[in-house]
Amino acid sequence: MMTPFEASAETKAFSKDFTSKEFGFNSIEETLISSSKLFVYDSGLTFNYPDAVRGVYVTGHSAGGSRFNQLVELMDNTELNAMVIDIKDDFGNLTYKPKEDSPLFKYEIGKPYIKDLRGILEVMEKKEIYPIARVVVFKDTELAERKPELSFVENGSVWKNGRGEAFVNPFMQEVWDYNVEVAIEAAKMGFKEVQFDYVRFPEGFEKRDTTLAYGKGKYEASELDSTQRRVSAVTDFVAYAREKLKPYGVQVSVDIFGYSATLPEAPGIGQNFSKISENVDVISSMIYPSHWTSYFGIAKPDLEPYRLVQEYAKVENAKLGELKNPPVSRPWLQDFTASYLGKGNYLVYGKAEVEAQIKALNEAGINEFLLWNAGNKYTPGVDYTPVN
Repeated sequence: MMTPFEASAETKAFSKDFTSKEFGFNSIEETLISSSKLFVYDSGLTFNYPDAVRGVYVTGHSAGGSRFNQLVELMDNTELNAMVIDIKDDFGNLTYKPKEDSPLFKYEIGKPYIKDLRGILEVMEKKEIYPIARVVVFKDTELAERKPELSFVENGSVWKNGRGEAFVNPFMQEVWDYNVEVAIEAAKMGFKEVQFDYVRFPEGFEKRDTTLAYGKGKYEASELDSTQRRVSAVTDFVAYAREKLKPYGVQVSVDIFGYSATLPEAPGIGQNFSKISENVDVISSMIYPSHWTSYFGIAKPDLEPYRLVQEYAKVENAKLGELKNPPVSRPWLQDFTASYLGKGNYLVYGKAEVEAQIKALNEAGINEFLLWNAGNKYTPGVDYTPVN
């Protein structure tokens, strides 16, 4: 996700003993049952898809702490009906400790943020809160540090961006299978949807693609140019993951930069809005007004949340309208104040600003949305189903 959040010292502190931990990979076994088109895994929990998903982002810390009860109360008292819960976070950690019989146990990446994940899902089942598992894919400092050969290397060390974050390589099949393993476990636990985030190369990769050392896997022999290779790798991962998850009866969604819908493709990061949309059930563009530079003729987008979302929706509707089987559109909206933009460039976001974004979507025929606030503190008193 674009918005950074404060991580605990424990989250940031990676073990010094990287090399002794087992971090091997096996291809996901295709058993007779799981490959059967008639078989759908039963987690023992039942969730119905809401009339329209209206959800919020929930960190592992919030899901496993007292904030979870507050968020459940928010769902009880409003039209909100879904939670996007971190399962594999922005650093590459699982937000729970896998059991010893889990295929993920050997990786030793579990953190004790959520002590009773099944219990949380049972509460959500009782309260009819739609559960979505957020899995951060290619931003993964934990895996990159342990297996540099699956990452991008510069001068003998794993390359990191300006925030000290490392990425793993979308060209590598091992990385695909590793993340699909995580997604399958989330589905088995009872989540009804897996939302893949950071399904892309690092920002600005077009400026580094010839200076960093990295493998290209099966794309080495491709006749495509470097931009199209990246697009192929990202799109192919999404299609691959969706196919692998079919026996588990879950929806697949992908978070994508809002500006990706305005371009043929984002050249560095490998995101092609239309190609990704053709391979998912739900597309979630991150259209926070604060994250746009001067765009759509709007000099300071954070000051005009209604107009920004209105203009974006026109572009997205046109793009999705070209597809034979378009996915559900469920954009990420802004429920935070971007004071870092500086005086005169931002608004204090509250009830009016959140409702303005929702209203713009509704007027464009888009009835689903997700709210992002890094601290999971959502604005009280919002009408989440404003009348057009």
